[in-house]
Amino acid sequence: MKKRFPLIVKISIISVYLIFLAGSVVRMTGSGMGCPDWPKCFGYYIPPTSEEQITWHPNSSYKKGMIIVKDEALFVAESDLTTGKSFNASNWEKYTKHDYAKFNKYHTWTEYINRLASVLAGFVFLFLVYAASKFWKENKTIPLLAYTAFFLMLFEAWLGKTVVDTNLKPTIITIHMVAGLVIIALLLWLHFIVRESKEHTVKYNSLFSKLLIASVVFSLVQIALGTQVRQFIDQQVKLHGFENKEYSLMDPNFKFYFHRSFTIAIVLVNLGMFYLNQIKDLGYKLVNWIVFLIFLETITGILMYYADFPLGTQATHLLAGAILFGLQFYLWLQSRKSVISEEQNNITE
Repeated sequence: MKKRFPLIVKISIISVYLIFLAGSVVRMTGSGMGCPDWPKCFGYYIPPTSEEQITWHPNSSYKKGMIIVKDEALFVAESDLTTGKSFNASNWEKYTKHDYAKFNKYHTWTEYINRLASVLAGFVFLFLVYAASKFWKENKTIPLLAYTAFFLMLFEAWLGKTVVDTNLKPTIITIHMVAGLVIIALLLWLHFIVRESKEHTVKYNSLFSKLLIASVVFSLVQIALGTQVRQFIDQQVKLHGFENKEYSLMDPNFKFYFHRSFTIAIVLVNLGMFYLNQIKDLGYKLVNWIVFLIFLETITGILMYYADFPLGTQATHLLAGAILFGLQFYLWLQSRKSVISEEQNNITE
């Protein structure tokens, strides 16, 4: 199991990024409330495919917990029942966690696939925790990081339920996103530890290290702001309809302008890192990928604003941001190791 641990860590990282991708598609398509309850979907383990399945019918059977839409409200069957000729309210409990009572099969299945991605990742994390426990006597940092990542995944599952129960409350969505980034950081830390002896040598540079720390913090701030901007877009969609994308960023708030302008600071900091890496020959190969991802983030951001959200740009923008943060954090781990090596060399001398 120890020999396979690096592979399990890689699969865990991929599974979390798949959740980010699935989540970005959910937001891009406005499918966040495709399933109004959690963990089931309209009371089903496998979601309905037509509105008929969640509509009240006379002389029909319903299982306990099934949800129907009636009079623009959700009702939950209190027990297994067979309906009569007319609707009997005493057999049904009104769903009160939120007032969203719409059905769109495409939104429902998009959200359901997002949940399946989370379930799949959950099984992967069980393997991760089991494999990490084998390192307890050898290196306690490895199981502690794995356990923390696993408990954060459980926290994320609870947050996912809370997001649905609060009808996509912006603050909860932001916490949901940031917690996902923390999980990625923990997994990358694990990956760095198990590959430590195989990492190529990099040189220490004080200014580069400071810029790198700034880049990680800036990315976290930018992603958090991005979730708030996305919430503004969701509100515009509710007002003007999903098909009227030209109104998505009409009269945006201050957070949008700050999010857009803050990109300049991010570009300058990361270009500074790229320049130092080149002229000082520091050996940080990931810097090139970071610059590429910032370019991709900038281009997709411009397209969303000026070209009315072309297909795929939102998902690409969010996923690229999450990958960018991951690469910057991993680069920080490499830089941190170079600092330790530099201090050890000074002591030896």
